[in-house]
Amino acid sequence: MTTRLRARLSVSALETNAVLAVRRAGEHAVADLRRDAWGHGLAFVSSALAAAGVRAARVDESDRATVTAAGSTATDAAPTLDSELLLGLPGTGGSPVMSVSSVVVATKALRAGEGVSYGYTHRSVADTRVALVAGGYGQGIVRGVGNAVSVEVAGELRPIVGRVAMDVFVVDIGSSAVSAGDEVVLFGSGLVRDGLAAWTAATGFTAAEIVCAIGLHVPREVIA
Repeated sequence: MTTRLRARLSVSALETNAVLAVRRAGEHAVADLRRDAWGHGLAFVSSALAAAGVRAARVDESDRATVTAAGSTATDAAPTLDSELLLGLPGTGGSPVMSVSSVVVATKALRAGEGVSYGYTHRSVADTRVALVAGGYGQGIVRGVGNAVSVEVAGELRPIVGRVAMDVFVVDIGSSAVSAGDEVVLFGSGLVRDGLAAWTAATGFTAAEIVCAIGLHVPREVIA
């Protein structure tokens, strides 16, 4: 299956967060932009930092030329800039830079007592409808969110049910007017703007680990 899972990266959120992070750390701060700026795109993040006055960044060895081209200096010094604030991760007071969305692949009826996904870890207690959504652990979605977090579909919060598969996951949509092709927002905007906090609580992974895993595995789109 060709996934339509994607990460949108907000220029305005990044620029605002960069100002806050620099104000706290000072213009001589060292940013941590390893692992392609935690999955957010090295060129994208380092350009915003350079504009905010940060001229030094810790990067992976293979990325030194990229950060230099963006107007910063690659260094081996310990990072001093708050990268979690820079990227707007939960609890920092910053605005989320990354929002993650996908699409509904198909919908189907689910009768009371029927299960979904591997091992039937979820069985419906009543007749309902479910949506199959593109994206799974093969694209960095942590399996622990199954049966534990909600996503936004058709303007409503709807729960992920059953185990997350390699390329898809299942959402209980009830009687909502949802059909194939509809957008599903996982976290970072709309009703799930702060939804990443629930992902960390459900999985035990840090917010940085989650955004990095997804950002390195899906198409990224820069938005205003």
